Amino acid sequence: MAHNELTATVSDRSGRWGREEGTPSPLGATWLPQERAYNFALYSKHATYVQLLIFRDEAATVPLFTYDFDPVRNKSGRVWHCRIPIEAIGDAHCYAYRIGGPRPTGQTTWHTFDPDKLLLDPYVRAVAFPTGFDRKAAITPGPDWGKAPLGCLLQDGTSGPEQAPWPARHEADTIIYELHVRGFTHNPNSGVDQLARGTFAGVIEKIPYLQSIGVTVVELMPVFQYDPQGNDCWGYLPLNLFAPHHGYARAAESLGGQPEFRAMVRALHAAGIEVVLDVVYNHTCEGNHLGPTYSFKGIDNSTYYLASGNAAAPYLDFTGTGNTLNTRNAAVRKLVLDSLRFWATDMEVDGFRFDLASIFARGADGTLRWDEAPIISEIGSDSRLSRLRLIAEPWDPAGGYALGRAFPGIDWLQWNGRFRDDVRRFLRGEAGATADLMCRLYGSDDLFPDDQENAYHPWQSVNYVTCHDGFTLYDLVAYNEKRNWANGEANRDGPVENFSWNSGWEGDEGLPIEVAHLRRRRARNFMLLLLLANGTPMIRAGDEFLQTQRGNSNPYNQDNETFWLDWSRLEANADFHRFVRQAIAFRKAHPTIARSRFWRDDVRWYGIGRERSLEQSSLALAWCLHGGSQSDDDLYVMINASPEALSFVIQERDPGDWLRVADTACESPDDFCEPGRETTLASSVYHTAPYSVVLLRSLRRR
Repeated sequence: MAHNELTATVSDRSGRWGREEGTPSPLGATWLPQERAYNFALYSKHATYVQLLIFRDEAATVPLFTYDFDPVRNKSGRVWHCRIPIEAIGDAHCYAYRIGGPRPTGQTTWHTFDPDKLLLDPYVRAVAFPTGFDRKAAITPGPDWGKAPLGCLLQDGTSGPEQAPWPARHEADTIIYELHVRGFTHNPNSGVDQLARGTFAGVIEKIPYLQSIGVTVVELMPVFQYDPQGNDCWGYLPLNLFAPHHGYARAAESLGGQPEFRAMVRALHAAGIEVVLDVVYNHTCEGNHLGPTYSFKGIDNSTYYLASGNAAAPYLDFTGTGNTLNTRNAAVRKLVLDSLRFWATDMEVDGFRFDLASIFARGADGTLRWDEAPIISEIGSDSRLSRLRLIAEPWDPAGGYALGRAFPGIDWLQWNGRFRDDVRRFLRGEAGATADLMCRLYGSDDLFPDDQENAYHPWQSVNYVTCHDGFTLYDLVAYNEKRNWANGEANRDGPVENFSWNSGWEGDEGLPIEVAHLRRRRARNFMLLLLLANGTPMIRAGDEFLQTQRGNSNPYNQDNETFWLDWSRLEANADFHRFVRQAIAFRKAHPTIARSRFWRDDVRWYGIGRERSLEQSSLALAWCLHGGSQSDDDLYVMINASPEALSFVIQERDPGDWLRVADTACESPDDFCEPGRETTLASSVYHTAPYSVVLLRSLRRR
């Protein structure tokens, strides 16, 4: 149900009791136009004192109106509520709470109530930051009035005009493109209007570009409101789960960016592009006991977070950020589900990618219970949410790794880290990786088995070789060692093993021309194999024109040229950009590659000859994918990951039946031929260059 529908429901059902006492549902501050009043509702199980404070604007330090909740009159169950007529507050548009409660008494009741702090309602749809906003004031003792974030009182319906139609869900043509709203267009060379750089409007301006490369799904890195002083520009430390981040809107005062976010979604939909949000429901920006008290800590700490029982380190931290949300608690699950429904219904998105989703399987004591994840069950039983594109990052930093059928979301897609690692291992010439590569190209049926009992699909594997975590594609072939000094982590962060290879020269300084050519060839190899594999491919924004972060694999707090896309590289690497466009178009034109089911008997695996080799020393693999069952051409692929030239004997059809589509060792435009410009083979022997991939298609269908 959309938020404006909830508003109408509350107003229609409110009799004298509701008008006098308020109602416990919906949570948050709800405008009731028929009554010209706001209904306020806040969950706090352990609070003993709740006060509502309403300010004229975010800069005010003296409240225009206060209301002390009477637990006999203004409380139902564990929800505190009241009804405030507009006449009492006039044109005021910001609010916060002060809450008191018991002192800490043990593991399950580790309270952190502090009546000195102004607290942000978890259900606000827009957050206002005063000019004197100060994160330190939320950490140190004493009042933080005039320095704390406040919730905005909104009178306009959040759903806007009548909901626009959703695009049809993409299937075999799915190309996911992971981007960061600010980093995508904030660079002055992005070509975007100055006022739109780094905003939702900037994404709209780039829609023709997204269409030109064949993107069908954009996966937005977190857009929830985050702490602007939290040493984080990626958004993985959320302050609130409903409000769009104010910095991504051109007019932050306009409903906190909701109209601009929705305009972006509708523009993408009009272009046939789905929108998936990367969402963080496993932790918040409040950190551990040394972090700020903005909202959840002061409202009901023992409800929202997992507790350790250790006074020196009171929070269980399975996220690496200081705290872990307790989704075993029904109130926390309701918060998450209400947030999902808001973004899916009011903001019209098509799906979600869940950060560190394995945490959903952790119990109140932090133990993993893979057979019992209530929030995943509740998402699956929700008539709206269950029909969306749901993607899990199926691990957490504390060892919760449940890739494939071990993850409790049976029909969810999952980021397949094994695909990333195994393709990297093989293409850098690592011995013994051939069998693993075959499994990844086939669709990872070892992780997503399609036997009668399980019946998983290959499209549930989100295949990628790079993402926001780790090296860019160019850095993957240009660096052996990460260079993360700029983020303040002393280069200790990030994975120990990136499976990267610098192609024989570390970095770009003094780069020999032959190494530069090899890097481009190897980058083409990665892109081509990604787009020839069964499953759902995901491309990191900028990889299509060889974006570099100069070896920085974790610029999570680098809101600068290190992380912003450098659009000058689009022109500098136009040949590589062309290769990626052609490879995406080829995948879309050949449905035999991406199937709902595995390739099964339609694929034959070979080596340089008839028999494939799974020996430790093998660095060659070929396969023929028969397309007849899909009314498509046959495809033949040869991979040479060795430093030596290899001659492959093509095992199927006559030479004249094959057209050479791509050879990553060739220069543009011969590296990927446009349809109708392919070369017919004259021999069944194909001589492959070192570190190259060759793609053939049949001239005639059987």
